[in-house]
Amino acid sequence: MIRNVRFLGGALGGLIGITLVTAYQDKFAEAPAGGALVVVFVLAWIVAGFTVLPYLTVIPAARLLKAVQNLSTAEFVTAVIGGLLGLLMGLLLGSPLSAFPGTLGTWLPLGVSLFLGLGMVGLTVAKRADLIVAAEAIGLVRRPDANGSAKRGDPHVVVDTSAIIDGRIAEIVESGFLTGTLVVPRFVLEEIQHIADASDPLRRARGRRGLEILNRMQKDAPTPVIIVEDQGEGGEVDARLIALAQQYSRAILTNDFNLNRVAELQGIRVLNLNALANAMKPAVLPGEELHIKVIQQGREVGQGVGFLDDGTMIVVEGGARLLDKEVDVSVTRVLQTVAGRMIFAQPRAE
Repeated sequence: MIRNVRFLGGALGGLIGITLVTAYQDKFAEAPAGGALVVVFVLAWIVAGFTVLPYLTVIPAARLLKAVQNLSTAEFVTAVIGGLLGLLMGLLLGSPLSAFPGTLGTWLPLGVSLFLGLGMVGLTVAKRADLIVAAEAIGLVRRPDANGSAKRGDPHVVVDTSAIIDGRIAEIVESGFLTGTLVVPRFVLEEIQHIADASDPLRRARGRRGLEILNRMQKDAPTPVIIVEDQGEGGEVDARLIALAQQYSRAILTNDFNLNRVAELQGIRVLNLNALANAMKPAVLPGEELHIKVIQQGREVGQGVGFLDDGTMIVVEGGARLLDKEVDVSVTRVLQTVAGRMIFAQPRAE
């Protein structure tokens, strides 16, 4: 969108430059190196139009639209009423001001109306909480009930490819822990389709499972799932996902570590399935005894590695000699890493 507006701005700038050159061709002809000056003048107008037009049109409009979307219905109504009251006051004051002679009588009423209109909008938005309370007291507005947000499908959580092909999202949605609406961009769906058509059997299976999970959630899940055509801004998929999350409810569902960090830096609330799974694992304290099977050697010399039923890694000091054996171990320390939780233990003394 912005790219098209920039090209339009460049075309308009070039047209303005050519029009000015035509209107003042005598002066350009008298100037030294007039031909080169004409080219530079027109190019300068093209660059100015290419650079400035988005900041005069789509960028302010997008910010205004985002600000309006962040307003509740009651807040939006108060802003509209404030603007109408300001314009009415400007109209009443503008009638006597129009009696001033000359251009003052023409522009003074317009300036007063604009000032009062914008001023009343700002005032009503700033005092919207008090105005809403007053409107509720006299019965003009009514707040939605506690479930109103969920019924309308808010918040809208943007879903990443990694969360869909992970497979656990369907069970989490069906359990009722996720509320609102899950937003799946069209380019994420296309990425899953590309994975489902991959030559690698494992990737193909994960992609097809992701498509099946999406179909299942759209039919049976209590949380609505919608496919949006909005492509977002930016070239990379992660940047487009973050742009869409900022456009909706500033929330994103992902398992991607890098996307997780970038989204948090930009103030996006991240729902990470891996973090949820780690939080749901039972707490293990130093001194607690566990029964595991040592299945492989550890990274350090003499270490053995086993796993709990939930996938938590157990590093057994001196466990290399116990390979392929089931042993009782005593927990010595617990280490939480970005990849998950690691538990260090020693074989229990017999």
